[in-house]
Amino acid sequence: MVGLNRLHVYILKRYLLLLVGLAIMAFGVAFSIKASLGTSPISSVPYVVSLFTPLTVGTATITMHCVFILLQILILRRNYHPIQLMQLPVAFFFGYLTDFGVWAVQGISYHTYWQQWILCLIGIVLVAVGVSLEVKAGVVVLAGEGVVLAICKVLPVKFGHMKVGFDVTLVVIACILSIVFTGRLQGVREGTVAAALLVGTLARQFGKLLSHWKLEEEPGGNG
Repeated sequence: MVGLNRLHVYILKRYLLLLVGLAIMAFGVAFSIKASLGTSPISSVPYVVSLFTPLTVGTATITMHCVFILLQILILRRNYHPIQLMQLPVAFFFGYLTDFGVWAVQGISYHTYWQQWILCLIGIVLVAVGVSLEVKAGVVVLAGEGVVLAICKVLPVKFGHMKVGFDVTLVVIACILSIVFTGRLQGVREGTVAAALLVGTLARQFGKLLSHWKLEEEPGGNG
């Protein structure tokens, strides 16, 4: 019974860490949107969709993640593990938090280009911290990463290469949607490039720092 309780606490800690990471990541997305220099690749499509539909960025994010979950099921079929459906509540939590973040930062103002970059960099750092905490939690990945992992299971492609290709595809889709439905390019700018280049690198650096922080050892194994 004691071991079972310890296991519950261990799992709870990991899920709480995931939720904290998602909250930080959501605020990172909000700061990126506020900066108006382009969002990160994974948020580019939901942001553009929110410009020409009644959907908010958060709701569009939830919808996109649901599509990603469906894609995983179609790709893996019998090899799809039902535990991955945990990505669904995670998507709702992240989406609603993104909308809250957008509301929370709406009072922030800027008057110069360099101030936009400060907001953009704050967003990039927050997203990187959120990603590193998500990885540290190790319980469930966001649906976007889930699609990449699913593709890598059926194709002989390294995760890093597929992730780059996936992000580029999202940016291209965002560009096309923006031009077709709004008449001009929106949501994809120099900040998008900066996010693509910096988030992964910063997340790895934060991950190295977090590696020194040990969660309570998993009962019956190594934590």
